[in-house]
Amino acid sequence: MGVGVNVYVQVGVIMLMGLVAKTAILITEFAVQKRKEGMSIYDAAVGACKDRLRPILMTVLTMVIGMIPLIVGTGAGAVGNKSLSIAAVGGMMVGIIAILFVTPALYIVFQKLHERFTPDRVEEELIVESE
Repeated sequence: MGVGVNVYVQVGVIMLMGLVAKTAILITEFAVQKRKEGMSIYDAAVGACKDRLRPILMTVLTMVIGMIPLIVGTGAGAVGNKSLSIAAVGGMMVGIIAILFVTPALYIVFQKLHERFTPDRVEEELIVESE
């Protein structure tokens, strides 16, 4: 979009890493809670995404809509604002896909690996949590 990689874009990318990581951690925590309730790994991951879909979309849409005035703005400092906002909006659009599809897939893979290599501990945790 005609914006070079400058300090403003770098600040936007750092901000995006925090938002995407926070959301991915929340999805993972919800999946862990559902797994402890006795759901299968797949159902826990999908259920966590369903539970968090509305808050995630609200956060993303709020951020994107809030950045629109910075993208179309003119005047002093408009170039910096435009750089920051374009990086943030573009990154959130890519980030939402990663949050909703990549995070659950990685949770499923790593949870299966975890349970394969520590089966006794997982069974004990499920038994303790159900009591």
